[in-house]
Amino acid sequence: MEAAGKKTELLTVKNSLRKQQNSLFVRRVLSNKMVVLGSVLTLLLALIAIFAPLITHYDPYQMEVSDRLKPPSAQHLFGTDNFGRDLMSRVFYGAQVSMGVGFAVALATSLFGMIVGLYASYYRVLDNVLMRICDGMMAFPSILLAIAIMAALGPRTENVMIALTIVYTPYVARAVRSAALVVREQTYIEAMKAIGAPSWRIIWMHIAPNTLSPLIVQATFIFADAIIIEAGLSFLGAGVPAPAPSWGNIVYDGKVVIFKAWWMTVFPAISIILSVLGLNLFGDGLRDLLDPQTNQAKK
Repeated sequence: MEAAGKKTELLTVKNSLRKQQNSLFVRRVLSNKMVVLGSVLTLLLALIAIFAPLITHYDPYQMEVSDRLKPPSAQHLFGTDNFGRDLMSRVFYGAQVSMGVGFAVALATSLFGMIVGLYASYYRVLDNVLMRICDGMMAFPSILLAIAIMAALGPRTENVMIALTIVYTPYVARAVRSAALVVREQTYIEAMKAIGAPSWRIIWMHIAPNTLSPLIVQATFIFADAIIIEAGLSFLGAGVPAPAPSWGNIVYDGKVVIFKAWWMTVFPAISIILSVLGLNLFGDGLRDLLDPQTNQAKK
């Protein structure tokens, strides 16, 4: 009975400590202005992308030639483009494409980069091969490598995701490998090897969880970079093909009439700026929360 009572008391204390830790983490998050502001901006744009059909009743593909290049008004809040299409609808639906590509690229690069980084850090033979490949890919500017891959694959939304995943996977692999190398030298990892634990168990059950912090931070920055590169590819005609609404496509359409219809360039450009700003603020703040040493160095 006494043992059962002590066990119950111990569980109660552990639950209480867990609640206190969660409460402390929430307070730390809310006290970090960059995380809060970045989260609000990113969440707002994500909600606009998700609920675009409910926010605007215009079809982003419907053309009304008689309404072409009309300035912002009560009927068309963002004005119309050079084909008479409602610009607000195209910008909001474009958020689905641009942010969807960015999210997919961040998710895919996190997965593949984690696999490459973990196995490169654990097996020295693989490390020499995989890291040299990553170094070679990182030697090229991201936009040039993405353009080269898109030239081979063709302008499609799925190909943009594939190209950007190839471009940014080495960056994630490098970050994961750096964190994994530190964890690999810990005493408990050596103990796991000594008792004959299988390699896959050591890698995925003991090393991988300790690399999640830098991985998540890196993913937020890649999310933002992917939005910029996707817009650049679409602007150059090598990304999402027209007439699909994409922020890069809309800016491309507006460059010809920028002095006559400024709204075609300004509104999608503001959307790109806000999304990238929100993700970068969120990533910077998250890095401060997850890496106390960085936060202390700034102070």
